Amino acid sequence: MHRVMILLAALVAAAGDATAATRAEPYTWANVAIGGGGFVTGIEFHPAERGLAYARTDVGGAYRWDAVARRWIPLTDWLGHDDANLMGIESLALDPSDPQRLYLAAGTYTHERAGNGAILRSADRGASFERTDLPFKLGGNELARGNGERLAVDPNDGRVLFLGSRAHGLWRSDDHGARWKRVDAFPALATSESASASNWRRQAIGIVFVAFDPASGQAGAPTPVVYAGVSSREGGLFRSADAGRSWQAVPGQPTGLRPNHMVRDGRGDFLLSYGDEPGPDAMGNGAVWRYSPARGRWTEITPAPQSSDLQGDGFGWGAVAVDASNPDTIVATTFNRWAPGDEVYRSTDGGRSWTPVFARSEFDHSASPWTAQSRPHWLADIEIDPHDPDRVLFVTGYGVWASRDMRALDRGGTVHWAFDDAGLDETVPLDLISPPQGAPLVSGLGDIDGFRHDDLRNTTVQFAAPPRYSNTESLDYAGRQPSLLVRSGHLHGERGDLVRAAYSRDGGNTWTAFAREPQGEGAGKGAGRIAISADGSRVIWHTREGAHWITDNFGGRWQQVRGLPASAVVAADRVEAGLWYGFDPVSGSLYVSGNGGVSFEATAGGVGGIGDWFRGELLPAPDEASVVYFAASWRGLMRWSSKGLERLPGVANAYAAGLGAPKPGHSSPSLFVFGDVGGETGLYRSDDDGRRWVRIDDPRHRFGSVRMLTGDARVHGRVYLATGGRGVIYGEPQE
Repeated sequence: MHRVMILLAALVAAAGDATAATRAEPYTWANVAIGGGGFVTGIEFHPAERGLAYARTDVGGAYRWDAVARRWIPLTDWLGHDDANLMGIESLALDPSDPQRLYLAAGTYTHERAGNGAILRSADRGASFERTDLPFKLGGNELARGNGERLAVDPNDGRVLFLGSRAHGLWRSDDHGARWKRVDAFPALATSESASASNWRRQAIGIVFVAFDPASGQAGAPTPVVYAGVSSREGGLFRSADAGRSWQAVPGQPTGLRPNHMVRDGRGDFLLSYGDEPGPDAMGNGAVWRYSPARGRWTEITPAPQSSDLQGDGFGWGAVAVDASNPDTIVATTFNRWAPGDEVYRSTDGGRSWTPVFARSEFDHSASPWTAQSRPHWLADIEIDPHDPDRVLFVTGYGVWASRDMRALDRGGTVHWAFDDAGLDETVPLDLISPPQGAPLVSGLGDIDGFRHDDLRNTTVQFAAPPRYSNTESLDYAGRQPSLLVRSGHLHGERGDLVRAAYSRDGGNTWTAFAREPQGEGAGKGAGRIAISADGSRVIWHTREGAHWITDNFGGRWQQVRGLPASAVVAADRVEAGLWYGFDPVSGSLYVSGNGGVSFEATAGGVGGIGDWFRGELLPAPDEASVVYFAASWRGLMRWSSKGLERLPGVANAYAAGLGAPKPGHSSPSLFVFGDVGGETGLYRSDDDGRRWVRIDDPRHRFGSVRMLTGDARVHGRVYLATGGRGVIYGEPQE
């Protein structure tokens, strides 16, 4: 209690606006190997160059396939904090006549807080980009994000591109994407919405693909015949015969379903997949059709009928692809077929008959062992390598599967699939800890629970179940017993008996669910934030939309913590078992407990309100009692100790902060901050409690949105970043 009284008596707010001198220190950056984890929304092969392919993701940027290294190379890590909204790729396009050119339609959200989208154009396969800002927003992480491609390059004239938008019609460029003009003649139907989405998620879907008929033109001139598909049940396929100057609905087309993909075969026919909704949230009906322009004929070639024994209203069709060397060979994917599960169907007679592929397949999970606990879903795109018909790639909600011997199916054999996702670690980290013993890193992730990372370079399995969560939202370790961990989370479509908090006594190898959750008024909805005392004897759980609750026997009994507002963030001192801290970002008030977290008292003073959107955390010093750091947004980086509250110099705005192992010969932990130092937003490190800062990121490594970071507890200089969709990144000083 003596330390608590010192804190209460000595607390003062001391501004620290002086700018510390900064310099750059080169770092090496890499992903903590997870192997997938996020929604890859589209893949494109280059038709003229073997081994050249690209992938887009909903929140994790774009990637190029390195056929020699057999891994994906990230292309958009240069996007910084101000451009984080561009990490969602709405569409990508290749120039069929020039393998060097790549175009990305970048923009994650269309809501009012999001910025406008942009066209990122490259003449060197994504090694560098030029940028053209658009006058409207794109929705790379919204409904219909697996449709496509909305962006297309004219195969006869690479200067010409078309872009279909969600709510602003069709756009055209005739200078390699540098300038754009709206095609006013395109029908207003392009602003159609998804009718089944809940009101708060009603989103304009608009134009979901553009496709050219290269045979209608000649090299060096714009292609006359162009198609554009609108996500509409009223007949969404439109055709232009004059290079986009005028448009008409294609006669005889199906109605009642929305087109989502269109591909041309070697005969000049087009194959289209349909769903009643755009996906991926819902799709309960669908079809696959063939359109023969030369005859003006439509023919349904749907692989499998809808079945009444499936969950919900059935399923739709995600995508369709055709072998570039054989127009009779077609593959198509089901979508939203939750039972018995999604499937790839294959035809070798032009769609008259079909064979399910997964029923005669083997999946190799060795590249990412955790995928053995998942099954393919959200099969929004499928592609046949135009240079190797045995190689078929399909996307899922967690990565990319690739076959090596698809034609074995024709011989009565087995198709072998590998998880070709190396380098494409598109996950959303929700919490990271680096305990001083055990694994160097433990991560909580969205959708795929979390991992104990004993080796940062090799993939592994998820946390051992039970319990199994979809999202692990919060992690902590006991400062004096670092093998004792706690976590909280939730399960999509969760069961009523699931306890949404667990503990581990062996550093995350095995887990045990808490005995029960808090009950009654203020119990909340599980998940939320969790913290454990230095000696591991007490846990405080701040449940989502609930109060703070404390237990001394892992959920056998709970009592509500006294003295804290519901919006407060809580942490335990790493050294003194009875000492806890609280910070309320709404009021800016600071709180302290000296009785093991049972009750808290407000200190005299504070930092001023930040807002209820604050998602930061308190960072107790690992080896010194009564010292805690925290990022206070535009109020800077704070150090709270028995000497009072200090704003550390040089940091004008602190979005996130973390602590790491001290520099040899120093006692204070290394400080890492993502924020504004010296007038520039970036990643910085200080080894002397903020007196001097070094910048550790560089123009090629900005990673969009950095949500949180932590230093390694044992390796000086190593830092882990939780990004908005690029997975867990770690950096180390270059030797």
